[in-house]
Amino acid sequence: MFNAPRYGTGSLADLLPSVLAGFGVPGETDRLGLGIAADRVCVLLIDGLGASALAANPGAAPFLSGLASATLTAGFPSTTATSLSSLGVGVPPGEHGIIGYLVRVPGQDRLINTLRWSPHGEGPRVDLRSELVPEQFQPTATVFERAAAHGITVTQVAPSYQNGSGLTRASLRGCAFRDSFSVGDLIDGIGIALRTGTRSLVYAYHADLDTTGHARGPASDAWLLELAHVDRLAAEIAERLPPDAALLVTADHGMVELDERIDFDHHSELRAGVQQLGGEPRARHVYTEPGAAQDVAAAWHEILGTDFAVLPRAEVIDRGWFGPIVAPHIADRIGDVVVAARTAHGIIRSGAEPIQSMMIGHHGSLTPAELDIPLCTFRS
Repeated sequence: MFNAPRYGTGSLADLLPSVLAGFGVPGETDRLGLGIAADRVCVLLIDGLGASALAANPGAAPFLSGLASATLTAGFPSTTATSLSSLGVGVPPGEHGIIGYLVRVPGQDRLINTLRWSPHGEGPRVDLRSELVPEQFQPTATVFERAAAHGITVTQVAPSYQNGSGLTRASLRGCAFRDSFSVGDLIDGIGIALRTGTRSLVYAYHADLDTTGHARGPASDAWLLELAHVDRLAAEIAERLPPDAALLVTADHGMVELDERIDFDHHSELRAGVQQLGGEPRARHVYTEPGAAQDVAAAWHEILGTDFAVLPRAEVIDRGWFGPIVAPHIADRIGDVVVAARTAHGIIRSGAEPIQSMMIGHHGSLTPAELDIPLCTFRS
């Protein structure tokens, strides 16, 4: 079963514009009806925390489960680089242009890993920030830039590898950056940042739940234990909030465990007519040979059956998966054929993507387990 992203009324892209409306920033509207008017707000993003997984495990997360909560949707694909861009820019993927994990940029013959801002493939990792300038690839002003322009002190508290990264420069720019080296340092850094300036907005990121889900699966004991740590992390932050502050806890996507893997690298019928395979196992961008898109779509539909939606680019755009607006230069980044998993299946590449192919937990598609994310609110 698929859900539709609720762009404009209930998606991750609507969260920070709604927060800015609470700060009284001109031109911003409270799209989510948060009704939060506070001088200090922290948005804590827990990578990989799906709404259904949180709801199913209240004993592991008593603090978060006890908060006032709502369910938002990520966008499509439900993957970290796309979701963080939707959060940071405040618009759907069709407008910010980070439309997947691995994408082909028109004019280049290679796939770009948008999370690492590097070419995909074998060989040493190459930094593309000078060649593929992040601020040009995604030129729309971020929510953080808009906040800073109106006198709000904005801070990102996150691991040091995100400081100045291509994705940060593209979609999360406009913040002062505070490195976090541990959970304790993250908690302390949030508290310090919240007390900076007369009005402050803090965006904080925590990755361990997602890492555990990929490696052990979101149904594992390890994942539940990590969820308990995440819950305590949120409670510790809440206990240390300054007066008249708000904590909003959300996520970028949920996760599912695969029960069947179709290996593109060992399936000649799937490879026929395909130049490059982007995206990730649950949501693939299929870039075809010139004139081959229709034949490729027909072949993939016949081979994959009802376990996957196999749609041409134009139909995906018409369905609004990437948002109500898709700029022409961004449409060119979308696969000629887009494939999204309906069931617990995935299209792996054991040769080209060996580590990803071995992962237990995956995300990217439009099923509720992947698309629905929590929004938990705490006021000091």
